[in-house]
Amino acid sequence: MMSELKTKEAFAQSSETIDGNIATINFGPTHPSTHGIFQNVLKVDGEKIISSEQTVGYIHRAFEKLSERRPYNQITPITDRLNYCSSPINNMGWEMTVEKLIGAEIPKRVQYMRVIIMELARIADHLICNSVIGVDAGALTSFFYPFTEREKIYELYEEICGARLTTNIGRIGGFERDFTPAFHTKLQSFLKTFPKAFEEFDSMLARNRIFMDRTKGAGPISAERALAYSFSGPNLRATGVDYDVRAMHPYSSYEDFDFIIPVGVNGDTYDRFMVRQEEIRQSVRIIEQAYKNLPEGSYKADLPDFYLPEKADVYNNMEALIYHFKIVMGETEIPPGEVYHSVEGGNGELGFYLISDGGRTPYRLQFRRPCFIYYQAYPEMISGMSISDAVLTLSSMNVIAGELDA
Repeated sequence: MMSELKTKEAFAQSSETIDGNIATINFGPTHPSTHGIFQNVLKVDGEKIISSEQTVGYIHRAFEKLSERRPYNQITPITDRLNYCSSPINNMGWEMTVEKLIGAEIPKRVQYMRVIIMELARIADHLICNSVIGVDAGALTSFFYPFTEREKIYELYEEICGARLTTNIGRIGGFERDFTPAFHTKLQSFLKTFPKAFEEFDSMLARNRIFMDRTKGAGPISAERALAYSFSGPNLRATGVDYDVRAMHPYSSYEDFDFIIPVGVNGDTYDRFMVRQEEIRQSVRIIEQAYKNLPEGSYKADLPDFYLPEKADVYNNMEALIYHFKIVMGETEIPPGEVYHSVEGGNGELGFYLISDGGRTPYRLQFRRPCFIYYQAYPEMISGMSISDAVLTLSSMNVIAGELDA
């Protein structure tokens, strides 16, 4: 659809030939709600949007081509920078893709540990999105409530890998180390205190008459149009389609857990907000089940080609020294093959299409980035809306810039 839109020059010329009330304006990239990286050229009649044109490329970092020049175990940090609001999901989605290609058998404990971390990341992602919707509707206080809880999730990340935003959590085959005692203590505290704090946040907006008036009917899209664009995640479920990768194509033992897939009706900003709110509750439910039933066993698979040996072994064992050298120098070869693996990311289906020719780096790697798909539908969703509705619609779609233009 983007390719069919007019160039900016033609756009500006056409507006001059219409009634003088028609204006062409820039919504972004310097507007606060566009984060300095989205440009939307709007043609408006007063406050009503007639048509719009989107521009991407402000944050292009060539992730896919960078990945095709790196050893497999060095690609995980690149996935961090896609949806940086829920980095661990990106990390583990990539690791599971490689495991699928090499046919690795992953311990049950690793799968449950991954579920716990991925659902924590989903909660953090949805808290950011929904609190920003509140800000764009004029409710600044609602922004601070969930960020206190998000900080606790970041502290859990720190216990696992030492990082907060771009996490590089996990390895091909599992984790670098097991959950620490401090992690267990902090997770138990989080599961005890978070539900009450979350309901306080929910009570500020979910039934707030001003918030409801501002978000209901803003930026709607039908289920048919959403499917035509290949929507996924909360943006699709808000239209009434109950598609969730975790349920439809289970991975990492998601089939072991009992959870509900919330759906909306109208596919507007309010429904997208409410779907994410309920998904947060369901994520807590999944974490509680996974943590309660966390299996015993190893925190990593038996994959010596991807795990650095213990330092004492490197100093005293020739085989360990060889493995250490091969891993550090990126000399681990992957069998030829072609796979696609997807996970339910914080904002939709995040997929990895990987082709290996048997070398040390991918022959081709393509990311299925849900944000790139959503942004193509943005002009249709805001047509006929007001400028203030366009702000809320963009926030509720959760378009993350790092993922938009890989």
